[in-house]
Amino acid sequence: MRRIGRRQRRQRQRGFTLVELLVAISILAIVAVLGYRGLDSIVRAREALTAQLESARGMQLAFAQMQSDCEHLAPPSLLQGRPYLLSAPDRLTLVRSVHNENDAARMQVVTYRVVERMLTRRESNGTRDLVQLDVMWQAAISNADTSPAVTLQSGVSAMQIMSWENNGWRQNTQPVAQPVSVTQQQSLVQVPAPSLAPTGLQVQLQVDNVAAVMTKSFLLGGM
Repeated sequence: MRRIGRRQRRQRQRGFTLVELLVAISILAIVAVLGYRGLDSIVRAREALTAQLESARGMQLAFAQMQSDCEHLAPPSLLQGRPYLLSAPDRLTLVRSVHNENDAARMQVVTYRVVERMLTRRESNGTRDLVQLDVMWQAAISNADTSPAVTLQSGVSAMQIMSWENNGWRQNTQPVAQPVSVTQQQSLVQVPAPSLAPTGLQVQLQVDNVAAVMTKSFLLGGM
């Protein structure tokens, strides 16, 4: 009886065999690989979603600034036939009114450009002198403006602009009263006549991490 009891205790104390350990280790390895792949995909998806949210947030701020500039477009009647709006691929230049408290309204030239995959905004100093405004305008359209530019959004590959004219969106608006200004690389469209001037702008931006083209339409103030 004692021998039988000792034999049973030895059988109960016997551990896992080598085969059982190898099977257990294999199962744990498979579970670990599957868990790592799942975690890696979650991290990648989170990073992509974060990048998209940051791009969308940056474009919302950029569009809000454009909307403010378009709403405060200088009235053509105050410019005495001078150009106040000029658009081309990857560029938008306009003259806006600036109203400061306890001060007379001034005008400044604002330029949006896509340079090295960055959407930038540059504004000149405010002025009430039309001759000085002409100098600022020429500096802006010839890229000679030395005012500091503010980067609104990075990763912008292209910007297209259309104007609302004759009940439709149109690109490359033809000049009305002034000749078209031509640079070496692209045509800049000049729209000085208030009677045939566009009443709205549509801006399309192609941004990294965003599959669809981001589009925003603005009403032009000062008409």
